[in-house]
Amino acid sequence: MAGRIETMRGRAGGLVRIGEPGDAGDTGRATAGRASVNAVTAAAEDSARRTLLTLAVRDYDDGDTEFAAGIDEQLSVVADWWCAPGAPEPFTHVPAPELRERYDVERFLHESKVREMRGRALVVFITGHGQLGASRTHFLQLPRTEPRRQLATAIRTSEIVAAALDSRAEHVLVVINTCYAAGIAEELEKLHQEILPSRRTGGSLDVVATCAHDQLVQVRRFPSVMRRVLERLRTTAQITTPWLSVAHLMTEFESELGTDTERRKHRLKRVLDGGGQTALTPCLPNPGYRPVRELVGPARRQVATPADEVDHWLDRASGRPQETDPGWYFSGREGLGRAITAFLGRPRGVLLLTGTAGSGKSAVLARAVTFSDPLFRDDPRYGPALRSAAPETVPPENSVTAAVLARHRTACDVLGDLLRALELRPRQAGPSDDPVELRRAQLMAHLDEPGDPVTLVLDGLDESVEPFRVVRDVLAPLTAHCGAAPALPGQRRPERQRSLRLLIGVRSSRPRTDRAAPAGPAGREAGLLGALREVFPTASVLRTDETDSESDIADYVQALVGDETSGVDSTRQAAETVAKRVWPSFLDARLAGEQLHHASDPGALADNPDWLELLQAGTIGLLRRDLALVEDEGLPPEVALALLRAAAFALGAGIPWSDVWPAVAGALLGRPLEEPDRMIENLLKSRLAGYLAHDDEDDRLVYRPAHEALAELLRDPRQDLLAGVGGDAV
Repeated sequence: MAGRIETMRGRAGGLVRIGEPGDAGDTGRATAGRASVNAVTAAAEDSARRTLLTLAVRDYDDGDTEFAAGIDEQLSVVADWWCAPGAPEPFTHVPAPELRERYDVERFLHESKVREMRGRALVVFITGHGQLGASRTHFLQLPRTEPRRQLATAIRTSEIVAAALDSRAEHVLVVINTCYAAGIAEELEKLHQEILPSRRTGGSLDVVATCAHDQLVQVRRFPSVMRRVLERLRTTAQITTPWLSVAHLMTEFESELGTDTERRKHRLKRVLDGGGQTALTPCLPNPGYRPVRELVGPARRQVATPADEVDHWLDRASGRPQETDPGWYFSGREGLGRAITAFLGRPRGVLLLTGTAGSGKSAVLARAVTFSDPLFRDDPRYGPALRSAAPETVPPENSVTAAVLARHRTACDVLGDLLRALELRPRQAGPSDDPVELRRAQLMAHLDEPGDPVTLVLDGLDESVEPFRVVRDVLAPLTAHCGAAPALPGQRRPERQRSLRLLIGVRSSRPRTDRAAPAGPAGREAGLLGALREVFPTASVLRTDETDSESDIADYVQALVGDETSGVDSTRQAAETVAKRVWPSFLDARLAGEQLHHASDPGALADNPDWLELLQAGTIGLLRRDLALVEDEGLPPEVALALLRAAAFALGAGIPWSDVWPAVAGALLGRPLEEPDRMIENLLKSRLAGYLAHDDEDDRLVYRPAHEALAELLRDPRQDLLAGVGGDAV
């Protein structure tokens, strides 16, 4: 480019000179181009290499400074995306020297060895003026192109594209930002057939155009929109994969266009689909990707405690007086921990873990699943805490084989998750097959094989889409393997079949206040718990809402509040006050503990009659108080409630941010949200953040209420959750 020196950022972050402008003669440019390109191609054989080539025609000698500035903006945003400093796998940027005539382009393709270029990913960005010829051939215009001699003095854009597509790079993406760019589609369709079938199917070969076949390029629109897309991907899109698909790029680009007319006119066009619409491609790094630290292996991940929650107890909320104290998470609820650990030491059996909503069933299961995982046990960050936990509450390593969550899952989904957790690929059902029967037979065949004992953990049965079918078609057939029922007449048990331990978490309708009272006979209990006891009449039943769990709740609240502000005695007294009023709900205990933790004087708040009355009201009272106080954090209460309710109404694992969360919240609020992204950001930083959990679904970060009981409350139209908001908050 005239008057400038172009550089490229090397893989180690250094700069490699590519070329510098000479005079009008060709010799100086050729020498500079050869020397610069040779400096780059030394690493061409690196199979992991990722390369960005930019061919930009900037100076047409027509005095159009606006066009030249637009080209510069395009190159800037492309470099920011693909070659960002600090990116885990940045691309090596190879910009073409100044392109004035056809020979300059041909020389660049030759000297950069595009046709022989190897590596993991090759991205080619082409920008400048384009022209469709009489034969509908697309030409890249150059300063020395003669309008009446396109074949001789312009360059067919398809020559550049074909050089990249038929290179030796595994994955290729070409972006054409010229006038009439989509007009190249017919040419590429024919050229694509000349590429070996093994290459067409072995990687991905994609070409995207920014202009329709009859549209002039708006030189500054593309970089302006792309800059917003880049920011969107870094913030609100929250795509969780390290790479994007071409569909991701097109969707996010379209989201940043304004009106429907703009979307129809300026959306990206995929003129060659050689990789699949939704397939992730290493040609599109995700600038918003943040690696997730996995606490446990994939077989236990659905039920195990998230890493950030464990770190929460190790760091802020454990109330530990010194670094070696592991805090409440590792030492609390020891009675339940001992019972589950003892069960996991048996050869076979069924244990039903039950209790009312919010009584901590999932937390107890998650602790056992997490403690049994080898990845967690080998992590030096958790070694001291694990060793300091009471030994009789720590399950043996690998004592849990697979753990799945039934929340919002069908019986077929649950079976599929179990098979995958057991490292078995679910079989594809044919037109006449029942997928549940097919997958159940596959699971039973695995259990019938000789092998080590298997422990399956199923949590959230009551939150399944079809919980009673899960009991009938998934769990009931397992009775013989777990010793929960005698063999039927004529039924033979394989002598060496796997024994099975089955641990099921399910909600029951009311707390059991008399621990000494015997459980009723099988079939007397209503709901899912009754159905499970009919299927497993010899199963052990362990409740999380026994009367002695009140002391566990007090310990939990004390750990949440910490002793730094009010001292041990004052904090303990406040914790016991809370426990008496919220038992058996650990959910309410957590909400109350967070409010005490944020209070300037926790003891005074715990003595406040108005606040104690809120505690008596349970989750609804605590939520109303937090909604009343959140306005001080830059979030109107009615907007905060609309955002929480939107998350509660979301299907699947939760609601994604992007355009979806603001749209649903606006519909519930009855008006569009003003500054929706700022409102969501404020929510996630506010005291209400603890009301939400996050998950990963369809490659997006999604949000949902932290507990199903909270979601039910937010979905209930009869609840006036803003009652009292605007008055003096206690």
